[in-house]
Amino acid sequence: MRINGIDHVVLTTASLGRCLDFYGRVLGLECVEEKGRWSVQFGHAKLNIHVRPGEFRPAAASPAPGALDLCLVVEGTLADALAEVEAAGWSIELGIVERNGARGPMRSFYVRDPDGNLIELAGYGAAPRDGRKPSSSDAAVV
Repeated sequence: MRINGIDHVVLTTASLGRCLDFYGRVLGLECVEEKGRWSVQFGHAKLNIHVRPGEFRPAAASPAPGALDLCLVVEGTLADALAEVEAAGWSIELGIVERNGARGPMRSFYVRDPDGNLIELAGYGAAPRDGRKPSSSDAAVV
């Protein structure tokens, strides 16, 4: 078997409205409702939103709001992304710092969603570890 990506991650929230506002308005992700189930979509992945722990089965053993630590890759410059988050009235947990991601060196800043989940917003500036040429999403550094 060979795993080649993440399709979705499930996020449990205490407030669907506040959650969708953050991921839709602040981060600019597409909020989608299908058959009474909500998700926020980006690229080739999505976050499924659950309002109650384990509302769809099978589920994680102990789902809880605020238990997620997630890193999302930003297109464009990280400075522009940080400015957009601040303009939306959202607090920055930690400003731009050097980190090491799945594709190699990157720079990131951190925010918390309404449930307290830590959301890392990252950009790559150097050639990724996989040997491919950097794309516009890799050039997202200050």
